[in-house]
Amino acid sequence: MAQRLLVIEDEPTLARLLSYNLIQEGYEVEAEDHGTAGFEKASRESFDLILLDLMLPGMNGLDILNKLRAQGLATPIIILTAKNGEAEVVQGLKSGADDYITKPFGVSELLARVDAVLRRSLGGDEGVLPDQNDASRIVLGELEIYPEKYEVILGGQSISLRPKEFEVLLYLARKPGVVLTRDDLMNAVWGFDYIGGQRTVDVHVSSLRKKLELEPESVHIDSIRGVGYKLVVNRKRSPQHLV
Repeated sequence: MAQRLLVIEDEPTLARLLSYNLIQEGYEVEAEDHGTAGFEKASRESFDLILLDLMLPGMNGLDILNKLRAQGLATPIIILTAKNGEAEVVQGLKSGADDYITKPFGVSELLARVDAVLRRSLGGDEGVLPDQNDASRIVLGELEIYPEKYEVILGGQSISLRPKEFEVLLYLARKPGVVLTRDDLMNAVWGFDYIGGQRTVDVHVSSLRKKLELEPESVHIDSIRGVGYKLVVNRKRSPQHLV
């Protein structure tokens, strides 16, 4: 049975494009263009995932998110936000959103995010993509990581990383698309006993970003101000299909 998705988006062209591309991937999609109507549908019917715009008439996206979570609704929610809406993203994540996508975005990114969130919600391996089934190798689009050999290949080229840079990348790669706090990274890579500050994490992420610029459209690290970082992977790059 096809998974049911609800799109709550008031911009007609974007709503149609979202629905079309999701239907092409085999999802059953319903759409609402008004905040209040979207909230009522999400409360009344069962969906596997909700794509929620933050700027809506009637009831804004953050209010919808807060009310749905207050009702105990555990359905995964991906929020859609404008490029300058970082504060809203942080608030949305704190309110229980599972992920976010910044407009404009590529179709491949949208589909990858939806796929990753749905798999996590169904109890699959956290952040593990379908082709990532070998413990000795992690494959994320153009990125290949070999944990046992401390080796990284991006776009067919080997990348030289310092040990801690490698461990930061490995931790992010095991949870692609998931926002990880600085404390998460600090504890996982440096350990609970590390007495250094979070600036250490920022320095290593900054260095990693420069080395990932070899294939910036394939994989990059996003910052969520006041929260942390996440690894963004585009498995199918199609810049000509922006929505």
